[in-house]
Amino acid sequence: MKINEYLSIYGMEFLLPASMVFSIWLCGAELMMGCMLLFKVRIRLISIFALISMTFFTVLTLLSATVIPVEDCGCFGEALKLSPWKTFFKNLALLPMAFVVWWRYRPDRIFAFKPVEILLTCTFFSLSMYLGYYCYIHLPLLDFLPYKVGVNIREAMQQPSVEPGETETVLVYRDLETGRLREFSLDDTEWQDTVRWEWVDTRTTSDTPAIRPLIGEFAVRDAGGDATEEILTVPGRLYLLCVTSFDRLSRGCARRMAQLVARAAEEGARVVCLTPQPLYGETWYDFGTGEVRCYNIDASTMKTMLRANNGVVELDDGTISAKRNCRDIRP
Repeated sequence: MKINEYLSIYGMEFLLPASMVFSIWLCGAELMMGCMLLFKVRIRLISIFALISMTFFTVLTLLSATVIPVEDCGCFGEALKLSPWKTFFKNLALLPMAFVVWWRYRPDRIFAFKPVEILLTCTFFSLSMYLGYYCYIHLPLLDFLPYKVGVNIREAMQQPSVEPGETETVLVYRDLETGRLREFSLDDTEWQDTVRWEWVDTRTTSDTPAIRPLIGEFAVRDAGGDATEEILTVPGRLYLLCVTSFDRLSRGCARRMAQLVARAAEEGARVVCLTPQPLYGETWYDFGTGEVRCYNIDASTMKTMLRANNGVVELDDGTISAKRNCRDIRP
């Protein structure tokens, strides 16, 4: 999502289809670079990449803080939020260190790999890339977003999102028809029209931005209107089948969801379907073993909650008890 934001800001939307692959590669490359520096594996070669990358990101964060401002660089994901200026000064401190390492080892031969270095390089590369791939095909190992396992959504929604003295949180959406950005308050429901509006950012008007997606954005609707309270007050076990697009739902995923629907019927649990895809008045979807009631949810909210295109979120009396990628749904 952060890569997509940068591509949109710099007018490179044609690269959006490759953003997921690039984001996994970027995180893996940075992790691999750090491991090779720590273990002094081909440090002459890797110091060149470190110097180039630090120079690039220092310039990028300077632009992000001045010419083309963004709220958060996304360098540490949701684990740690830094403003563009803080990120710039962090890079400004690391850049001379990268230069010192490059200068210290510049007399060494660049491509003189020893057998043990080849083995360690392949190991670091494989582990770094596999970590991102694993989190993509399953779910992230650590979840720093509000919809963690153990969170009661209804109770979290009732907590004040703005502390006394802070400014109001606003949602930034892009009009898909005109391409222009527009800010909405949390009380405005127009942004829930996923056909027209695409989420870009969540921020405040204060000097200290609050980028973390608020759990207060959770809202589900059907043809009859807002159904959030109805969903969050279901007693006992509730399975939320999250489907980004029914047209792109794979047969294997649909089959596993159908098996889950059948198992829920045996348990006496309730199952509903959440999707950002317009329903056009159709409130039921047949997964093959029974029809499931469907509700609309904002696409960014669903991604924040599930961290996958398709999957299931389990609620017990409104509390998140488990989350699974569609690949991990078991009968």
